[in-house]
Amino acid sequence: MGRTITAAIPPVFDAYATVVLPDSDEERKQRDLAVSALLSEQSAGQPWWLGYRDTGVDDIVFPGAPMVTLYSGWHYVLVEAAPEQAATWRGNDPGSYGVLTNLIFPADRSWLVSTLWDDDWSCIGGPAGLVGRFLHHPDLQARPVVLGQDATPPGHQAL
Repeated sequence: MGRTITAAIPPVFDAYATVVLPDSDEERKQRDLAVSALLSEQSAGQPWWLGYRDTGVDDIVFPGAPMVTLYSGWHYVLVEAAPEQAATWRGNDPGSYGVLTNLIFPADRSWLVSTLWDDDWSCIGGPAGLVGRFLHHPDLQARPVVLGQDATPPGHQAL
């Protein structure tokens, strides 16, 4: 654990960034649409793995499914699905920060998006071109992060 990007993303990618989760529902929808579009462009035609963390509060979508343990003993339901399901399966969960799932990565594992339960930002690792598109997208508050750097966005607090 810790505050570096590797608390959420393994150190195997070319580039890393954080993307702030907006406060309002409308801004969250815009953010989720932008994130989904960028990821879909990067991995066209591939299925995604969607991870739903069992926090006791968030909807894990498939409550009877087996779980895997990741990070510091956290339990996730992982489901292989089409990119469209990433933004629709949790759409009615008022307790989550948006509709995207806690963990998303494509079948080829070329990128990873992780939103830890108690953070109000997502962490991204992947090819430099993909991370660059996140950094320059007008609907996203993204900033680059390097390994070893505190990944907490300015003005936010890691819990």
